[in-house]
Amino acid sequence: MALIEVENLAVKYPGRKRPILEQVNLQLHEGETVLLLGASGSGKSTLALTLNGLIPHNVGKILEGRVRVDGLDTQKASVVDLARRVGIVFQDPDAQFVMLTVEDEIVFGMENLCLSPEEMDRRVEEALAQVGLPQHRYRRVEQLSGGEKQRVTLASLLAMEPSVLLFDEPTANLDPVGTRDVFELLRQCKEMKKHTILLIEHKLDDLMDLIDRVVVLGKGGVVLADGAPRTVFQEQMELLQKHGVWVPQVASLAHRLAQEGIVLDPFPLTLDEAEEAINRKRIGAEPVEQQSVSPVLTQESEQAAIEVRNLSYRVASREILHDVSLRVPQGDFLALVGSNGAGKTTLAHHLVDILHPPAGRVWLQGKDITRIPARELVHHVGYVFQNPEHQFITESVADEIAYGLRVMGLSAAEITERTNTLLERFGLLQLARANPFTLSHGEKRRLSVATMLAVGQQVLILDEPTFGQDQRNAEALLEILWQLHTEGRTIVVITHDMALVAQYARHVVVMESGRPIFHGTPATLFAQPDLLARAHLTLPPLTSLAARLGWPGLLTSEAVYQQCMQALGRELAVKHVE
Repeated sequence: MALIEVENLAVKYPGRKRPILEQVNLQLHEGETVLLLGASGSGKSTLALTLNGLIPHNVGKILEGRVRVDGLDTQKASVVDLARRVGIVFQDPDAQFVMLTVEDEIVFGMENLCLSPEEMDRRVEEALAQVGLPQHRYRRVEQLSGGEKQRVTLASLLAMEPSVLLFDEPTANLDPVGTRDVFELLRQCKEMKKHTILLIEHKLDDLMDLIDRVVVLGKGGVVLADGAPRTVFQEQMELLQKHGVWVPQVASLAHRLAQEGIVLDPFPLTLDEAEEAINRKRIGAEPVEQQSVSPVLTQESEQAAIEVRNLSYRVASREILHDVSLRVPQGDFLALVGSNGAGKTTLAHHLVDILHPPAGRVWLQGKDITRIPARELVHHVGYVFQNPEHQFITESVADEIAYGLRVMGLSAAEITERTNTLLERFGLLQLARANPFTLSHGEKRRLSVATMLAVGQQVLILDEPTFGQDQRNAEALLEILWQLHTEGRTIVVITHDMALVAQYARHVVVMESGRPIFHGTPATLFAQPDLLARAHLTLPPLTSLAARLGWPGLLTSEAVYQQCMQALGRELAVKHVE
């Protein structure tokens, strides 16, 4: 018998014309670890919220159908009863915290279950030990790193001993090492054999060894694919790519090679599997010269778009930025990377005067930013926040884009034309009248970027631009940024996505403890493993695969593909080119 049963489910949010889920049918069985994939707006998070009763008890409405968890109808059962069975970890742990200390945060849920003090004390110790934080019991939550916060969130759930654990992109805000740590926690949860796990995630290459089953949702929550991971990614790859679904990078590489007649067996899902399959395939093959395929670089200007001179910033007794000096040429595509808490976003806030730097410390296109009036500054530099909600100020998607154009004094006809063009370009035209706060995470991100691009600034700063995006929209957005870069605009991207850095960045700055410790090209950075480890960074999956195979210096997926073609199918590759 299924532990979770979803039957003919339809869910709608206030302010939205159409249901986000329609006629969804799904069963999850006890002990499974299920990866839930789907394009932005397909209803993944909505489906998760129906399983713990937040829909319909707190938000949204179930129009028809029903959801049962361990025999309980979630529309009839109380939130307290459901909390005993289902725990959920969201993208942003701060959004879940309700107490000031780690101990109080873990105890809070158990108090609502009316457990005895002795039992709560036992469970706190056990849960903190399970997540590797026994020494953090009396720490204040705001003093924790992003990865530690996610561990505390998980400990709070484990202490309530639910049978179902839901993870909604738990690594979205984490640096690469923090992401790896969370995946290790998932392995430990799986090894306990006490939980059914449903995971929504798009950083896939490092977790595929955990997954028993993959379920892929399409528009309206229709199930596009459901089965064993190797079967889904090998047999349904073209369908998944058509719908913009994230797939493991090694699986995408294997699919491209298979289209050229080079079949890797077994079809790889992890780096280990890909390395073994490629090595078996190239045994006895004639050695070939290593190829390199890199993005075409544009000419950058000698003029500085951004210049930071000896900038420091302190909050109370804590120094967030320490004597930062940095020069970004006009026309550069710069990636700003580093661990959680390294000072990346704080630095970016000084570049747009959200945080006010002292005079002479930050210069924008040759002007001291403290001498540029706010109304003039917004015409020169655009900023996209990590959390899109922080910049929404209107009640409709179309008005959000049109607002800045009205401030510029454009005519009504031109405002309408520009607004509709951007809505269509970012796949938001059908949502023009929707409230921005009702959009999915990916839709909110696309709207925030479209709003910035409407004004047409020469310097664009984006904090985690691919956060919450499906693969198709993430790639489309990055291609837009690359096109703007080739036209001469300066792009600064704060990111944890090292594949983005490898594919698009001309230069990269690594921040550690509030100061830059590296400023150079991605190739130079990736050749320094000690520096990467120090900054909590890792190589992109395919760059790592290339290094394992003895092809160092290959940065992009295209470069690795071309090298595989050379190493595994030299004659076929030549014929293909002809």
